This record gives sequence, structure tokens and C-alpha cells, in this order.
Amino acid sequence: MAIGIAIVGASFGALATTAGLPWWIPVAMSFLTFAATSQFAMLAVITAGGGVIAGLVAGIVIHLRHIPYGLAVGDLYWKHWWTRLLGTHMLIDQSTAFALAAGEDRRRAKTAFWATSVILFIAWNVGTVIGVLAGGYIADPAVLGLDAAFPALLLALLVPALKDRGTLLAALVGAAIALATAPFLPTGIPVLLALAGLAVTWPRRGGTETAR
Repeated sequence: MAIGIAIVGASFGALATTAGLPWWIPVAMSFLTFAATSQFAMLAVITAGGGVIAGLVAGIVIHLRHIPYGLAVGDLYWKHWWTRLLGTHMLIDQSTAFALAAGEDRRRAKTAFWATSVILFIAWNVGTVIGVLAGGYIADPAVLGLDAAFPALLLALLVPALKDRGTLLAALVGAAIALATAPFLPTGIPVLLALAGLAVTWPRRGGTETAR
């Protein structure tokens, strides 16, 4: 997965430089943002003439999904002020998925979160630098099939959690919403709408009574 992340990072660096951006901009974005989807979205908006503000808005909207991520695994790094800042910065799809895959063992989950975050942070930034240096010689990740590998890996990590009936139902509803809206909405928005699937797990009044 780290190799795949590095190749995608190289693609980002190459696309940014061939679009006319100074070398330090994609390098700084990868180091300070560490958010592949929002970086590609911002790059697409800027190269299309949308301006920096529009690009920032697009990136922020796409990564609103990090709010539920933080609610799910925030306890793993919410101890000191500096771990809060660093953990929030390192919070990505993969680090969240690996932490959740550890189950109830919080020590193992914490190790998984930080190990995944650090390894992929290094891979992403090294890949970006390689892409900046290599220019337009980096292949499109879609041609290599890596765009399909990442979702497949995340799905494999989340399969154990789908044994719970409520979680499975929420996942199915969310997936249906995402698939239905993907052809009509910008990248990232269907994922946000898919969070509506969580509504099926909301406690219902009178559904459970406290035993006496």
C-alpha cells in the first residue's frame, strides 16, 4: 500500500509541475495537507481557472468526512496537545481503517494508527518529490490499477465490522446513496452523503428498555 501511495504522490507532483506550478507548492501541499483527494481536487480547480479560494473550498468540503473519522479513533491520540495536532494531521482513510480493524484492543489500535500514518506520510511525501523531479514521465495511477487497489484494501479491513447487523445495514444504505449520486455530483460529495446511512443505527425511542 505504501508503494501505491508513493506512486500516486509521484503522479500528483508530476501533474502539479506540468500544470505550471512552482516545485515547492506541491511539495508544501503534501507535507502540510497530507490529503490526496483534496490535493487533487484543489489542483483540478486551480488548473481549470477556478482560483485558490475555490480550490481550498473544494478540498475542505471533500474532507469533511474526517469529522466522523476523528469521532471514531480520536481517543487514540487525544492525550497531549501535540499528539492532538499531529494525530489530527495524520488522520486519513487508511490510518482510520487500520485502527478500527484492531477491534477493542486499544493498544493495538493505537500502534496500527501511528504506524500506518507515519509510513504513508513518508511514502506520500517522497512520492511527491519524485514526481516533481520526474515531471511528466510518471504514469497515470489509473493505468496501473492502483485506483482500484486502495478501495479494495479498505473494504477488506472493514469486513469484520460488517458482521454486526446494524453496521452492515448502515454500510449498504451508505453505499447505495454514494452509487446513486456519484454520476451527478463532484468527487467526494457522494461519500459525504453516504454518511446518511448512519441514520439507520440511530437509537429508537422505546426500542430497548432498561432491565429491572
